[in-house]
Amino acid sequence: MPYDLPSTLHATRDGAVAVLRLSRPDKRNALDDETVKGLRRFFAELDEDVRAVVLYGEGAHFSAGLDLGEVTGEPDIHRGILHSQMWHRAFHEIQFARVPVFSVLHGAVVGGGLELAASTHVRIAEKSAYYALPEGQRGIFLGGGGSVRIPRLIGVPLVQDMMLTGRTLSAEEGYTFGVSQYLVEEGAGLAKAMELAKKAAGNAVMTNFAVLHALPQIAESSPSAGFFTESLMAAIAETTPEAQQRLRDFLEKRAAKITHKKD
Repeated sequence: MPYDLPSTLHATRDGAVAVLRLSRPDKRNALDDETVKGLRRFFAELDEDVRAVVLYGEGAHFSAGLDLGEVTGEPDIHRGILHSQMWHRAFHEIQFARVPVFSVLHGAVVGGGLELAASTHVRIAEKSAYYALPEGQRGIFLGGGGSVRIPRLIGVPLVQDMMLTGRTLSAEEGYTFGVSQYLVEEGAGLAKAMELAKKAAGNAVMTNFAVLHALPQIAESSPSAGFFTESLMAAIAETTPEAQQRLRDFLEKRAAKITHKKD
């Protein structure tokens, strides 16, 4: 794929799905500055025909978080603020990407790795995954947007517990608390993510846009503002040519009906 990426990232395509691999297994996919900047470029410059992205880590771990070598040296508050904001910009490109992003979580999903995962839309955890926020023990604080995103997934009290006491969560606990939406057997995460990503890639473009961009805004709005925004988004979505064709297909029995398949 024609992206200017560092050697720590590797991108491929499977039809409408772009697959991005964190490729720093010798460092447990710790995130250095070049990797974070590469993530930003990748999501900011997605090809127009990409309809979904799958993100996963090479080797035994998704990501062990921030490469601490990036924040050592002579203390500089201004530099620290700018460094955190650089991470914010990169993960903002993921959360507010043009297309849905699915992440495969296995092994360590720690610190900045959990911040990265929290910026994706659908998280599939393998049973080896474990979650931690060791910043409290390192004398630092969340800097990649985790203090905003992670409490929205699992709540402030649990984030406080993890940071104050060093508590880790197993894959099963993470699934229960809301870190991941799916929990699968070891080694099955990528296949499950590709299956889900291909389903999402088949949705109407405007509907996916509404789910990624309007829904979070509505959820955080006052009820009156949320209802009004919803009505505008509904009207926009249903009047697109793609939506009109899909509605005709359903009414004329060319579209599959919704059924529930038990696992």
